[in-house]
Amino acid sequence: MANNKEKLFSEFQAPTTQEWLDKIEVDLKGADFQKKLVWRTNEGFNVQPFYRREDLADLKAVDSLPGEFPFIRGNKKDNNLWFVRQDIHVEDAKAANEKALDILNKGVDSIGFKISGNDVNKEFIATLLDGILPQYVELNFTTCQRHCVELAQILVEYFKEKNYPLADLKGSINFDPISKILSKGKDVSPVLAFAKPLIEALAELPGYKCINVNSVALNNAGAYIYQELGYALAWGAEYLNLLTEAGVEATEAAKRIKFNMGVSDNYFMEIAKFRAARMLWAQIVKQYEPKCDCACQMHVCAVTSEYNQTLFDSYVNLLRSQTEAMSAAIANVDSIVVTPFDKPYETPTDFAERIARNQQLLLKEEAHFDKLVDVAGGSYTIEHLTDAIAKEGWKLFLAVENAGGFLAESLNGNIQNAVNESNKKRHADAAKRKEFILGTNQFPNFTETSEGKTPMAACCGCHEDGELPALNKERLASEFETLRLATEKAKKQPIAFMLTIGNLAMRQARAQFSCNFLAAAGYKVIDNLGFKTVEEGVDAALAAGADIVVICSSDDEYAEYAIPAFKYLDGRAMYVVAGAPACSEDLKAAGIENFIHVRVNQLETLKEYNAKLGI
Repeated sequence: MANNKEKLFSEFQAPTTQEWLDKIEVDLKGADFQKKLVWRTNEGFNVQPFYRREDLADLKAVDSLPGEFPFIRGNKKDNNLWFVRQDIHVEDAKAANEKALDILNKGVDSIGFKISGNDVNKEFIATLLDGILPQYVELNFTTCQRHCVELAQILVEYFKEKNYPLADLKGSINFDPISKILSKGKDVSPVLAFAKPLIEALAELPGYKCINVNSVALNNAGAYIYQELGYALAWGAEYLNLLTEAGVEATEAAKRIKFNMGVSDNYFMEIAKFRAARMLWAQIVKQYEPKCDCACQMHVCAVTSEYNQTLFDSYVNLLRSQTEAMSAAIANVDSIVVTPFDKPYETPTDFAERIARNQQLLLKEEAHFDKLVDVAGGSYTIEHLTDAIAKEGWKLFLAVENAGGFLAESLNGNIQNAVNESNKKRHADAAKRKEFILGTNQFPNFTETSEGKTPMAACCGCHEDGELPALNKERLASEFETLRLATEKAKKQPIAFMLTIGNLAMRQARAQFSCNFLAAAGYKVIDNLGFKTVEEGVDAALAAGADIVVICSSDDEYAEYAIPAFKYLDGRAMYVVAGAPACSEDLKAAGIENFIHVRVNQLETLKEYNAKLGI
């Protein structure tokens, strides 16, 4: 068999990189290679259209193995098992217990309980965990930061009373005061003093993490991938410093830290992010000289993003979260939470939660993602992305460290301001359709209505506000949704009529573009096969009750058709030209004001149209 392989390879000569480039140049027919095929990422580096083995020649991490330092290829050597996690907001202990037992029989093997600080007592916890066997399930708890130590003590006592094997139990308590500084703008740094007592309280539960880095908050605030990576590393390093300075041994401190990271729909980049994160975190922990390399492992719970979810066409959220969960699984994370598709507008229903669970079960039971260790390893593109994103994340990590560390930068508001600037930039890009939101600013559902759905207010469960800057968690689609909801409340749904005339290919292309453009505001769009004269088209538009008439033709023919149609319409409806023809100045001189094309700001244009329509 080996001889046959060698013979096969000898019969085919591998083309060189230059030969590939020469062929591409021919196919581009003179177009600029850099502009057409090279992707300039938001992370600050370029991605080439293809990679070859020689591109990995200088990457030392490629030679590492799964389960070995620096863990770029995952923490496990023989499988890619991860916990399927579902979170439960606990208001009634018995009801939450019944729900937990139910979903544990439906494929979930990790539960996240969110508990009020007022409910942290023995009876409540006993009721909550009744019938749950923690040696087979990962249990995670979130409560008021000041009650975390008390919760830890209650859990240890409860597990001991039940004679559970303490050394085998896995779970976490979500202690992360810095996340409140970021999300609420409130200085709670004195609470950090509970970190060491919390670790001490969990001494008999070695499998429990308790110091958390919730960089998912950055993801849900619109942070770019390199920002979440760099800030998460600095965040974790801050806790490692605080713990070791408080007298916690470095190995113990590192083993108690858990990362809850977001995952966006940038498929390959997210795979690379998690691989890079493990590698860089291992290098950071190594500087503390832990007793074993296992302390250098980064333990990650990946949570699919809320930032890119939408209220309209919400089933598209399933496509987003599925690719996100795939990225996380391929990247060998420890557990995954799939955010239910309906979360932007309601408390997730049983149906939505069931689908979210099944999304992960499909990856395990049908795609067998849990069987292969680092399936992405060796991919020229992903290995390059891992190296490139690691470099950018490391630069940001060093910048934060040089500025005094993550806590100091959070108290200065610099972290929040940087992420909020990214959010602002992404909203601006979405407004110009430089960042697509499927079903919102690109290919909206023409006939969909909200059916009473309204956006859920972002809330972290705390009503205390501080004077520091706070993260802005406004979803990417929020402004388009506000616009469309306003249109729905209007007395009359605006009708946009496509006056298609002239060149068949151009009028069809521009009508399709215009329909998608205007339907994003909730307008009723009417496309047409074409008209012989502009007068015929205008008459048909008015007969259809059109509020907006969009002339769709070729650039050359606008000189012939646009002004006569505008004059014949005579102000009886808003008049729009689809495109930016060379004769635009002549059209403007004739009084035509409205043009839509790929370079205009879609959101601002639609807001302007709503204002003209009295909405």
